[in-house]
Amino acid sequence: MDARQMKIEAARAALAYVESGMRLGIGTGSTAEEFVRLLAEKVAAGLSIQGVPTSERTAKLCTELGVPLKSLDELPELDLTIDGADELDGALTLIKGGGGALLREKIVAASSARMIVIADQSKVVETLGAFPLPIEVNPFGLVSTRILIEKAASRLGLSGALNMRHSGDSLFVTDGGHFIVDASFGRIPDAEALSSELYSIPGVVEHGLFIHMATQAIIAGPAGARTLQANNT
Repeated sequence: MDARQMKIEAARAALAYVESGMRLGIGTGSTAEEFVRLLAEKVAAGLSIQGVPTSERTAKLCTELGVPLKSLDELPELDLTIDGADELDGALTLIKGGGGALLREKIVAASSARMIVIADQSKVVETLGAFPLPIEVNPFGLVSTRILIEKAASRLGLSGALNMRHSGDSLFVTDGGHFIVDASFGRIPDAEALSSELYSIPGVVEHGLFIHMATQAIIAGPAGARTLQANNT
C-alpha cells in the first residue's frame, strides 16, 4: 500500500462517520482531497449533507465534484469536521497548516461538535515539531513579528529557522490575505506553552497547533486503518 492508498484508506474509514443530514466541515490538503472524492461519490448516490469548506482550494474541488456547500456564516454550528494533519501525537495534538489553510481550518474545527483527523501512519509522532510549525502572520510589521516569534521561542528553549513560505518567486498569501512563517523548531515538548506565547504576539494571526480539538484520528498503514483516541497511540 503506497502513501496515496493509505490516505484513501483513512478517508474511506472516516466516511463511515458521515450521516445524511449532517453539517460537515471539509478540510484542506492531500488526504482531505481523497475524502472529498469519496464523499462526492456518496452524494451522487443520494447522501444528503451540507459542507463547509476550509479553503478556496477545497471549495473549488467540492464544486467540481458536486458536493453541496454553504458558508460558515450560513451554518455557524457544525456536526463534524473531517480534516488531515501534518503531525499528531498521542494526545491528538496536531500540527496543521502545510496546505496554508490553518486559520480557516481552526475556525471550522472550533465550530464543530467533533473533529476527526485522517492521516497515514507517518504523521504520528511521539513529540511534535519535526514538521515545521506554520504561523500565519499579518503582513504589517513582518520583521518585528518574526523577531518577537524568535524571542518567544527562545524563552521556551526552542530555536530553529523561521522561513517565510513562498509560492514560486513570491511570498505565499493565505485565503485571508496573510503570510506564513514556517518555524523549524525540531521538537515542541510543550505545545500549550508555545501556543500561549505565540498568541501574545499582536502580529500573529494564528498558528498551526491544534490543541484539544480533535476527538479521534483515523490512521492508515499497510495493514489498514486504525482509530486513535486521545493518549492512545
